[in-house]
Amino acid sequence: MSNLSCGIVGLPNVGKSTLFNALTRKQIPSENYPFCTIDPNVGIVNVADPRLQILSSQSNSKKIVNASCTFVDIAGLVKGASEGEGLGNQFLTHIRETDAIVQVVRCFDNDDVIHVANKVDPLQDIEVITLELILSDLQMAENTYSRVEKQAKGRKDLQPTLDFIKKATAHLNQSLPLRSLPLTSEEEAIARLYPFITKKKVLYVCNVGEADLPSLENDYVRRVREYAAKEGSKVVPICARIEEEVSQLDEKDALEFLQSLGLKESGLDRLIREAFHLLDLITYITTGDIETRAWTIRKGSTAAEAAGKIHSDIEKGFIRAEVVAYDDMIRYKGRVGAREAGKARSEGREYIVHDGDVILFYHN
Repeated sequence: MSNLSCGIVGLPNVGKSTLFNALTRKQIPSENYPFCTIDPNVGIVNVADPRLQILSSQSNSKKIVNASCTFVDIAGLVKGASEGEGLGNQFLTHIRETDAIVQVVRCFDNDDVIHVANKVDPLQDIEVITLELILSDLQMAENTYSRVEKQAKGRKDLQPTLDFIKKATAHLNQSLPLRSLPLTSEEEAIARLYPFITKKKVLYVCNVGEADLPSLENDYVRRVREYAAKEGSKVVPICARIEEEVSQLDEKDALEFLQSLGLKESGLDRLIREAFHLLDLITYITTGDIETRAWTIRKGSTAAEAAGKIHSDIEKGFIRAEVVAYDDMIRYKGRVGAREAGKARSEGREYIVHDGDVILFYHN
């Protein structure tokens, strides 16, 4: 599941590379991923989760394994990308292959850092990128329609697909992204078959200047928040310059440095957490003397599917799952205490796992 990824996009000089560099400094060493060759533009990073440390002390675990999140750095986009400007086509192919979009927008003034449009206007930046993605989707919709129309001769079952593409095209023609188009469950199922970029969820990262610490707020950020709220997207304000400095320090020094700036935690940790949720991912936890580990699953997964994350044999031979909520593990000082307090539930294959469930699987 950790191969679900967020593509980081943005216009040139908005702080995208600074942010990505900071992220990759936090990258999990590749030896923890024996079968995964990490390209220079892909970063796999830990999702900070204080719950693991607490459970680990309770279980005297020898090690802690965090959940992870994958970020792909996508070449800076320029106006006209949908017509092949800059690295246009390559950019659009890379972004189509990711599962969600993290768009970095410049929310700081600095005469030394030139803006491509010669003025700082985050909403205009968002619109430039959104429009390029809409144009790319329009092209795909038109090509798909003519292809499906040929196949549909004498095939009634393809009519719903043609209707959906017509509806999507009309929406895109109004310069609106597909994520703002209300769809029926049947249309949603059809939409999933096509990699429309503007259907992907978006997280806006407002890159602010050092003068905006510790509040991380300014007029530009407020405007992005209003814009994002209308389409149901989230905003994470961050100071990429500071994050790059923090990423080079060890944990203790990083925390002291952040506190000296009036910040409780690094913006990267907030960004990674939000990106994880953006991908509709949650974690359940297993804990014991060998390790305390967060396992990544899709929201809505069953206990049997969750067991399969550990090993397919556990899913096949699933008998039951003993589930204790994280808060109960802490309150009753572990699984034994939770059992005595009647807080350890026995759940079957179809139980829907919740974030933070601490699970012990029984299997053949």
